[in-house]
Amino acid sequence: MINKLISKIKETNAPIVVGLDPMMKFIPSQIKEAAFKEFGETLEGAAEAIWQYNKGLVDAIYDLVPAVKPQIAMYEQFGIPGMIAFKKTVDYCKEKDLVVIGDIKRGDIGSTSEAYAVGHLGKVQVGSKSYYGFDEDFATVNPYLGSDGVNPFIKVCKEEKKGLFILVKTSNPSSGEFQDRLIDGRPLYEIVGEKVAQWGADCMGDEYSYIGAVVGATYPEMGKVLRKVMPKSYILVPGYGAQGGKGADLVHFFNEDGLGAIVNSSRGIIAAYQQEKYAQLGEAAYADAARAAVLDMREDIAQALSSRA
Repeated sequence: MINKLISKIKETNAPIVVGLDPMMKFIPSQIKEAAFKEFGETLEGAAEAIWQYNKGLVDAIYDLVPAVKPQIAMYEQFGIPGMIAFKKTVDYCKEKDLVVIGDIKRGDIGSTSEAYAVGHLGKVQVGSKSYYGFDEDFATVNPYLGSDGVNPFIKVCKEEKKGLFILVKTSNPSSGEFQDRLIDGRPLYEIVGEKVAQWGADCMGDEYSYIGAVVGATYPEMGKVLRKVMPKSYILVPGYGAQGGKGADLVHFFNEDGLGAIVNSSRGIIAAYQQEKYAQLGEAAYADAARAAVLDMREDIAQALSSRA
Protein backbone atom coordinates (compact mmCIF):
# COMPACT_ATOMS: atom_id res chain seq x y z
CA MET A 1 0.00 0.00 0.00
CA ILE A 2 2.95 2.35 0.51
CA ASN A 3 3.69 1.94 -3.19
CA LYS A 4 0.17 3.06 -4.05
CA LEU A 5 0.40 6.03 -1.69
CA ILE A 6 3.68 7.18 -3.24
CA SER A 7 2.33 6.67 -6.75
CA LYS A 8 -0.71 8.82 -5.99
CA ILE A 9 1.45 11.51 -4.36
CA LYS A 10 3.50 11.69 -7.56
CA GLU A 11 0.36 11.65 -9.71
CA THR A 12 -1.36 14.50 -7.83
CA ASN A 13 1.84 16.39 -6.96
CA ALA A 14 0.23 16.79 -3.55
CA PRO A 15 1.87 15.21 -0.47
CA ILE A 16 -1.37 15.96 1.37
CA VAL A 17 -3.79 13.93 3.44
CA VAL A 18 -7.15 15.46 4.33
CA GLY A 19 -8.28 14.71 7.86
CA LEU A 20 -11.97 13.82 7.82
CA ASP A 21 -12.61 14.86 11.42
CA PRO A 22 -16.24 15.98 11.38
CA MET A 23 -17.64 18.01 14.26
CA MET A 24 -21.22 19.22 14.37
CA LYS A 25 -20.05 22.84 14.46
CA PHE A 26 -18.33 22.32 11.10
CA ILE A 27 -21.35 20.87 9.31
CA PRO A 28 -23.34 23.45 7.32
CA SER A 29 -26.85 24.14 8.55
CA GLN A 30 -28.57 22.89 5.40
CA ILE A 31 -27.00 19.45 5.83
CA LYS A 32 -27.94 19.24 9.51
CA GLU A 33 -31.48 20.43 8.83
CA ALA A 34 -32.02 17.79 6.15
CA ALA A 35 -30.62 15.02 8.34
CA PHE A 36 -32.66 16.07 11.39
CA LYS A 37 -35.81 16.32 9.29
CA GLU A 38 -35.40 12.69 8.29
CA PHE A 39 -34.04 11.19 11.52
CA GLY A 40 -34.73 13.81 14.20
CA GLU A 41 -32.17 15.29 16.56
CA THR A 42 -30.86 11.83 17.34
CA LEU A 43 -27.61 9.92 17.05
CA GLU A 44 -28.90 8.65 13.72
CA GLY A 45 -29.56 12.22 12.60
CA ALA A 46 -26.06 13.29 13.58
CA ALA A 47 -24.53 10.31 11.78
CA GLU A 48 -26.49 11.08 8.61
CA ALA A 49 -25.30 14.69 8.72
CA ILE A 50 -21.69 13.52 9.11
CA TRP A 51 -22.00 11.10 6.22
CA GLN A 52 -23.52 13.67 3.84
CA TYR A 53 -20.94 16.28 4.88
CA ASN A 54 -18.08 13.84 4.28
CA LYS A 55 -19.50 12.77 0.94
CA GLY A 56 -19.61 16.37 -0.26
CA LEU A 57 -16.03 16.94 0.86
CA VAL A 58 -14.72 13.79 -0.80
CA ASP A 59 -16.50 14.58 -4.06
CA ALA A 60 -14.79 17.98 -4.07
CA ILE A 61 -11.21 16.90 -3.34
CA TYR A 62 -10.69 13.27 -4.38
CA ASP A 63 -8.97 14.21 -7.65
CA LEU A 64 -6.52 16.58 -5.91
CA VAL A 65 -5.12 14.49 -3.05
CA PRO A 66 -3.79 10.96 -2.62
CA ALA A 67 -5.25 10.18 0.80
CA VAL A 68 -7.74 10.92 3.57
CA LYS A 69 -7.49 10.32 7.30
CA PRO A 70 -10.76 9.85 9.19
CA GLN A 71 -10.27 10.28 12.96
CA ILE A 72 -12.35 7.56 14.56
CA ALA A 73 -13.14 9.44 17.79
CA MET A 74 -15.20 11.97 15.85
CA TYR A 75 -17.46 9.10 14.82
CA GLU A 76 -17.35 7.00 17.99
CA GLN A 77 -18.89 9.81 20.02
CA PHE A 78 -22.14 9.20 18.16
CA GLY A 79 -22.24 5.52 19.11
CA ILE A 80 -23.17 2.78 16.66
CA PRO A 81 -24.70 5.21 14.13
CA GLY A 82 -21.45 7.17 14.16
CA MET A 83 -19.43 4.04 13.51
CA ILE A 84 -21.68 3.18 10.58
CA ALA A 85 -20.95 6.65 9.19
CA PHE A 86 -17.23 5.94 9.67
CA LYS A 87 -17.46 2.72 7.70
CA LYS A 88 -19.53 4.33 4.95
CA THR A 89 -16.93 7.08 4.72
CA VAL A 90 -14.05 4.60 4.48
CA ASP A 91 -15.83 2.62 1.77
CA TYR A 92 -16.77 5.70 -0.23
CA CYS A 93 -13.21 7.04 -0.14
CA LYS A 94 -11.89 3.72 -1.40
CA GLU A 95 -14.46 3.78 -4.20
CA LYS A 96 -12.87 7.10 -5.20
CA ASP A 97 -9.45 5.38 -5.17
CA LEU A 98 -8.21 7.38 -2.19
CA VAL A 99 -5.77 5.80 0.25
CA VAL A 100 -7.47 5.67 3.66
CA ILE A 101 -5.43 6.18 6.83
CA GLY A 102 -7.52 5.10 9.80
CA ASP A 103 -6.55 7.48 12.60
CA ILE A 104 -7.31 5.06 15.42
CA LYS A 105 -4.18 5.45 17.62
CA ARG A 106 -4.52 2.00 19.10
CA GLY A 107 -1.98 0.68 21.59
CA ASP A 108 -2.42 -2.58 23.51
CA ILE A 109 -0.85 -6.03 23.70
CA GLY A 110 -1.46 -9.66 22.86
CA SER A 111 -4.86 -10.76 21.66
CA THR A 112 -6.26 -7.25 22.15
CA SER A 113 -3.71 -5.75 19.79
CA GLU A 114 -4.33 -8.60 17.37
CA ALA A 115 -8.06 -7.87 17.44
CA TYR A 116 -7.51 -4.16 16.75
CA ALA A 117 -5.20 -5.00 13.85
CA VAL A 118 -7.59 -7.52 12.36
CA GLY A 119 -10.60 -5.24 12.82
CA HIS A 120 -9.07 -2.25 11.08
CA LEU A 121 -6.59 -3.70 8.58
CA GLY A 122 -7.24 -7.41 8.23
CA LYS A 123 -9.93 -10.07 8.09
CA VAL A 124 -11.84 -11.60 10.98
CA GLN A 125 -12.70 -15.29 10.87
CA VAL A 126 -16.38 -16.22 11.22
CA GLY A 127 -16.78 -19.97 11.01
CA SER A 128 -15.50 -21.07 7.62
CA LYS A 129 -15.56 -17.52 6.22
CA SER A 130 -13.53 -14.38 6.76
CA TYR A 131 -14.54 -10.74 6.48
CA TYR A 132 -12.91 -7.34 6.44
CA GLY A 133 -14.12 -5.16 9.28
CA PHE A 134 -13.34 -1.49 8.67
CA ASP A 135 -10.70 -2.21 6.00
CA GLU A 136 -8.55 0.92 6.10
CA ASP A 137 -5.26 0.94 4.19
CA PHE A 138 -3.12 2.31 7.04
CA ALA A 139 -3.65 2.74 10.76
CA THR A 140 -2.03 4.95 13.39
CA VAL A 141 -0.54 3.08 16.35
CA ASN A 142 0.69 4.21 19.78
CA PRO A 143 3.98 2.40 20.58
CA TYR A 144 4.02 3.12 24.32
CA LEU A 145 3.60 -0.59 25.18
CA GLY A 146 6.56 -1.58 23.03
CA SER A 147 6.89 -4.28 20.39
CA ASP A 148 4.14 -6.37 22.00
CA GLY A 149 1.69 -3.71 20.88
CA VAL A 150 3.12 -3.09 17.42
CA ASN A 151 4.06 -6.56 16.17
CA PRO A 152 0.46 -7.81 15.79
CA PHE A 153 -0.20 -4.85 13.51
CA ILE A 154 2.96 -5.50 11.52
CA LYS A 155 1.92 -9.15 11.06
CA VAL A 156 -1.43 -8.13 9.59
CA CYS A 157 0.22 -5.48 7.43
CA LYS A 158 2.52 -8.10 5.91
CA GLU A 159 -0.44 -10.38 5.20
CA GLU A 160 -2.61 -7.64 3.70
CA LYS A 161 0.09 -5.41 2.16
CA LYS A 162 -1.09 -2.49 4.27
CA GLY A 163 0.75 -0.04 6.50
CA LEU A 164 1.17 1.80 9.79
CA PHE A 165 2.03 5.26 11.03
CA ILE A 166 3.53 4.99 14.51
CA LEU A 167 3.40 7.94 16.89
CA VAL A 168 6.93 9.29 17.40
CA LYS A 169 6.69 13.04 18.11
CA THR A 170 3.15 14.40 18.23
CA SER A 171 2.10 17.98 17.49
CA ASN A 172 0.31 18.80 20.76
CA PRO A 173 1.89 21.31 23.19
CA SER A 174 2.35 18.87 26.08
CA SER A 175 3.91 16.09 23.98
CA GLY A 176 7.30 16.90 25.48
CA GLU A 177 6.21 15.82 28.97
CA PHE A 178 7.15 12.28 27.94
CA GLN A 179 8.44 12.38 24.37
CA ASP A 180 11.27 14.87 25.04
CA ARG A 181 12.57 13.13 28.18
CA LEU A 182 16.23 12.25 27.97
CA ILE A 183 17.13 8.58 28.10
CA ASP A 184 20.88 8.03 28.32
CA GLY A 185 21.30 11.59 27.09
CA ARG A 186 18.96 11.26 24.10
CA PRO A 187 15.31 12.32 23.76
CA LEU A 188 12.80 9.50 23.90
CA TYR A 189 11.24 10.43 20.55
CA GLU A 190 14.59 9.79 18.85
CA ILE A 191 14.81 6.32 20.40
CA VAL A 192 11.25 5.58 19.27
CA GLY A 193 12.21 6.80 15.78
CA GLU A 194 15.10 4.36 15.68
CA LYS A 195 12.74 1.56 16.65
CA VAL A 196 10.35 2.55 13.85
CA ALA A 197 13.28 2.37 11.41
CA GLN A 198 14.11 -1.12 12.70
CA TRP A 199 10.53 -2.33 12.34
CA GLY A 200 10.38 -0.77 8.91
CA ALA A 201 13.57 -2.37 7.60
CA ASP A 202 11.75 -5.70 7.52
CA CYS A 203 8.71 -4.24 5.76
CA MET A 204 9.95 -2.51 2.62
CA GLY A 205 7.99 -1.43 -0.42
CA ASP A 206 9.77 -0.44 -3.62
CA GLU A 207 11.25 2.80 -2.25
CA TYR A 208 10.01 3.21 1.31
CA SER A 209 8.88 1.04 4.19
CA TYR A 210 5.21 0.60 4.89
CA ILE A 211 5.95 1.24 8.56
CA GLY A 212 5.91 5.02 8.88
CA ALA A 213 5.92 7.58 11.66
CA VAL A 214 3.82 10.48 12.94
CA VAL A 215 5.89 13.63 13.58
CA GLY A 216 4.16 16.97 14.16
CA ALA A 217 4.70 19.97 11.88
CA THR A 218 4.90 22.13 15.00
CA TYR A 219 8.37 20.72 15.75
CA PRO A 220 10.35 21.23 12.51
CA GLU A 221 13.81 20.96 14.09
CA MET A 222 12.91 17.62 15.63
CA GLY A 223 11.55 16.59 12.25
CA LYS A 224 14.94 17.33 10.73
CA VAL A 225 16.63 14.95 13.18
CA LEU A 226 13.99 12.25 12.78
CA ARG A 227 14.17 12.42 8.99
CA LYS A 228 17.80 11.27 9.28
CA VAL A 229 16.97 8.62 11.88
CA MET A 230 14.21 7.14 9.67
CA PRO A 231 15.41 7.67 6.06
CA LYS A 232 13.14 4.98 4.60
CA SER A 233 10.06 5.63 6.72
CA TYR A 234 7.26 7.81 5.42
CA ILE A 235 6.40 10.57 7.88
CA LEU A 236 2.80 11.60 8.46
CA VAL A 237 2.94 15.24 9.52
CA PRO A 238 -0.04 16.64 11.48
CA GLY A 239 -0.23 20.20 12.74
CA TYR A 240 -0.36 22.09 9.43
CA GLY A 241 -2.67 25.08 9.23
CA ALA A 242 -5.02 25.31 12.22
CA GLN A 243 -2.30 24.12 14.64
CA GLY A 244 0.23 26.62 13.33
CA GLY A 245 2.38 24.62 10.92
CA LYS A 246 3.24 26.24 7.56
CA GLY A 247 4.84 25.04 4.35
CA ALA A 248 8.17 26.54 5.35
CA ASP A 249 8.16 24.36 8.47
CA LEU A 250 7.84 21.19 6.42
CA VAL A 251 10.92 21.06 4.22
CA HIS A 252 13.00 19.01 6.65
CA PHE A 253 10.39 16.26 6.79
CA PHE A 254 11.02 15.46 3.12
CA ASN A 255 13.98 13.64 1.64
CA GLU A 256 16.05 15.03 -1.22
CA ASP A 257 13.86 13.11 -3.69
CA GLY A 258 10.90 15.29 -2.66
CA LEU A 259 9.23 12.27 -1.10
CA GLY A 260 9.16 10.78 2.38
CA ALA A 261 6.40 12.86 3.97
CA ILE A 262 2.66 13.43 3.72
CA VAL A 263 1.14 16.44 5.45
CA ASN A 264 -2.24 16.37 7.17
CA SER A 265 -4.73 19.20 7.38
CA SER A 266 -8.11 18.59 8.96
CA ARG A 267 -10.29 21.55 9.94
CA GLY A 268 -8.14 23.87 7.82
CA ILE A 269 -9.69 22.12 4.82
CA ILE A 270 -12.98 20.58 5.91
CA ALA A 271 -14.10 23.77 7.67
CA ALA A 272 -12.36 26.17 5.29
CA TYR A 273 -15.63 28.01 4.59
CA GLN A 274 -15.53 29.29 8.19
CA GLN A 275 -12.19 31.03 7.55
CA GLU A 276 -12.12 34.66 6.50
CA LYS A 277 -10.10 33.77 3.41
CA TYR A 278 -12.87 31.59 1.96
CA ALA A 279 -15.92 33.09 3.67
CA GLN A 280 -17.14 34.80 0.49
CA LEU A 281 -17.99 31.37 -0.94
CA GLY A 282 -20.67 30.93 1.72
CA GLU A 283 -21.77 28.05 3.90
CA ALA A 284 -23.61 26.20 1.14
CA ALA A 285 -20.39 26.05 -0.89
CA TYR A 286 -18.37 24.42 1.93
CA ALA A 287 -17.03 21.79 -0.46
CA ASP A 288 -15.81 24.44 -2.92
CA ALA A 289 -14.02 26.16 -0.04
CA ALA A 290 -12.40 22.85 0.91
CA ARG A 291 -11.18 22.39 -2.66
CA ALA A 292 -9.75 25.92 -2.71
CA ALA A 293 -7.97 25.26 0.61
CA VAL A 294 -6.40 22.08 -0.79
CA LEU A 295 -5.12 23.97 -3.84
CA ASP A 296 -3.66 26.69 -1.62
CA MET A 297 -2.01 24.10 0.64
CA ARG A 298 -0.55 22.28 -2.34
CA GLU A 299 0.94 25.52 -3.63
CA ASP A 300 2.32 26.45 -0.20
CA ILE A 301 4.11 23.12 0.14
CA ALA A 302 5.38 23.17 -3.44
CA GLN A 303 6.85 26.66 -2.98
CA ALA A 304 8.54 25.63 0.27
CA LEU A 305 10.10 22.56 -1.33
CA SER A 306 11.23 24.45 -4.44
CA SER A 307 12.85 27.15 -2.30
CA ARG A 308 14.86 24.45 -0.53
CA ALA A 309 16.16 23.25 -3.87
